[in-house]
Amino acid sequence: MNKLEQVFTNGKAFIPFITAGDPSIEITEQLVLAMADAGADLIEVGIPFSDPVAEGQVIQEADNRALSGGVTTDKIFSMMGRIRKSCNVPMAFMTYVNPIFTYGTDRFMKNCQEIGIDGIIVPDLPYEEKDELMPCCLKYGVKLISMIAPTSNNRISMIARDAQGFIYCVSSLGVTGVRQEINTDVKEMIKLVKEVKDIPCAIGFGISTPEQAAKMVQFSDGVIVGSAIVKIVEQYGMDCVPHVVEYVRMMKNAIK
Repeated sequence: MNKLEQVFTNGKAFIPFITAGDPSIEITEQLVLAMADAGADLIEVGIPFSDPVAEGQVIQEADNRALSGGVTTDKIFSMMGRIRKSCNVPMAFMTYVNPIFTYGTDRFMKNCQEIGIDGIIVPDLPYEEKDELMPCCLKYGVKLISMIAPTSNNRISMIARDAQGFIYCVSSLGVTGVRQEINTDVKEMIKLVKEVKDIPCAIGFGISTPEQAAKMVQFSDGVIVGSAIVKIVEQYGMDCVPHVVEYVRMMKNAIK
């Protein structure tokens, strides 16, 4: 069993996202370890990029802070290598095609394999172009996580057929960010996936409150929360770790 499949074996999964290097690479390292201890089932680490098209203002600003703080892909790999010495929680990178190409696709995936990155999520890689990365992912055993959105329509079953690990279901149109309510029919999207393949589906984009999370796990296998956590990091800066831990525990309890 791939480590990503284990994520969904102990009930509903809580998947937090943070931007690497915000507010500093040292705090990112502490955050990952602390969130793992607080019950996170899979941790998504964002590799900052200067033009993150899928991100709303909160994560864009985190990317800018991280980049101006001097974070690099190499520094992120070293940090994850240190984390892996003491932490077994599954990890995924979320980044864009450009940073991977710039780094060198083969070298990137090889490093992922060496430090135990279980999957990658690349929001600007359309399904039709997945072969840009898939051969390298297969070569090094890194799962390429597919995303589906409310606009995927008749492509959902096609994407589901080839999906690996789990499917990232985008709950709302537009970019990442906290939303008051989620109106799209995510339930229907998940139903279409499950008709084609028995693969876990986690919902992301817009979830921030325990109430929203509890509602979403009624028909999904887990929830992904990014902007709400990145906001806490922004608010407390170097002192954010205990506040993020408290939030992760609260969300994890909400979906139990």
